[in-house]
Amino acid sequence: MAKRIPEPTNPPRERAFLVGVELFQEKSLLTLDDSLSELVLLADTAGLDVVGEMTQKLDKPNPQSFIGSGKVEELKALAEETLAQVVIFDSELNPRHQRNLETLMGPNVRVLDRTALILDIFAQHANTSEGMLQVELAQLEYYLPRLTRQWTHLARQAGGGGGRSGSVGGVGLRGPGETQLEIDKREIGRKIMQLKKELEKVRAHRERYRAQRKRSRIPTVALVGYTNAGKSTLLNRMAKSDVLAADQLFATLDPTTRRVELPGGYAVLLTDTVGFIQKLPTTLVAAFRATLEEIAEADLLLHIVDISHPSAMAQYQSVQETLKDIEASHIPVVAVLNKSDRLQDPSLAEEIARQYPHSVAVSALKGIGLAELRQLMQIELYETYIPIEIYLPYQQGQLISQFHEAGQVERIEHTRGGVKIQGRIPGRLVAQFRDFEKSQGPQQEEDE
Repeated sequence: MAKRIPEPTNPPRERAFLVGVELFQEKSLLTLDDSLSELVLLADTAGLDVVGEMTQKLDKPNPQSFIGSGKVEELKALAEETLAQVVIFDSELNPRHQRNLETLMGPNVRVLDRTALILDIFAQHANTSEGMLQVELAQLEYYLPRLTRQWTHLARQAGGGGGRSGSVGGVGLRGPGETQLEIDKREIGRKIMQLKKELEKVRAHRERYRAQRKRSRIPTVALVGYTNAGKSTLLNRMAKSDVLAADQLFATLDPTTRRVELPGGYAVLLTDTVGFIQKLPTTLVAAFRATLEEIAEADLLLHIVDISHPSAMAQYQSVQETLKDIEASHIPVVAVLNKSDRLQDPSLAEEIARQYPHSVAVSALKGIGLAELRQLMQIELYETYIPIEIYLPYQQGQLISQFHEAGQVERIEHTRGGVKIQGRIPGRLVAQFRDFEKSQGPQQEEDE
């Protein structure tokens, strides 16, 4: 009789208990409940089972434990009752809060914050060498100031008697734990420098590639939006491609570019980018600089909004704020109101669209509204003219000729070193002239 080989089973998911805190001094676009609901999705994406949650409203964080001491006792009891193995805070904890909370919660419960959870998700989803480099840099920069807690057990073993650990006769000496900590910090610092150098090479390569694309005169359109808004699905539908499109947060980390045809025989390069989220960790923004520059250098942004989401407007505003942070708010934007097929009454899509400037309602999954979107992109890139004042050195003869050929010159003045031009240019060309805006050129000449 043949022996049946058991099928492999997935390891059990860790049990997570969530903590949401509303600070009156902290401005948030999402309500406490909505933010905690988002944390539930993040935990699920990271492979955790949420077994409970707790909230508290505070004027300011407790200096020792972030939440109040009474809430810590309640949290500890709830974690024991639900057999939670990890407690996740919806806010970013400083190293001291995290260290104290882990001590208070006991050795069997790990304490994480929203930033650590997002970093873990990014680590799981990074597939390319560039993505892995960026995530590793963000992780190291996040964990560097939090190293101390890993070596406190060694520091406690270092001293003897009733004196201060590691001190003899009032003279401070480093114990084994402190020595190991210094070694680790030095090693991580060296690794961070190495990663930054490698990512700088990536950034330089991307810059050369973008310059090459600009010379081809094919405009670039970047897809931006809140995570899971449907950017990859839209790219697949418009470019007939097969980029991973999963119904989960941060399914796509690495930018992907495809050629897309527009009405009138025009073409654009459409680039999918990493999704945004409220409270986006600053370490991630810094580490993903090379990727985010794809957005800042685009000729047009398609801001994808999931209009079926109850917090759609808050998510829209969160992305708009992030665009300001990465200095991309000057780029023309079309709001693409996606997932209109999920509305109970699809006819409401047009009514909702009135709440968003310069928008079109679509369903990327079902292909609804994409003809209108292509038409709007063509108008924005090739028929909409943007006012601009620039100073072009005579060495930039190609750009001077391009302005005369494609733009509308309203005023021109020749100077000793270059030419001042005031006029209007098509939206697709704005990025090429942005470095030569008037404020950056003539002043140098007048100072000479």
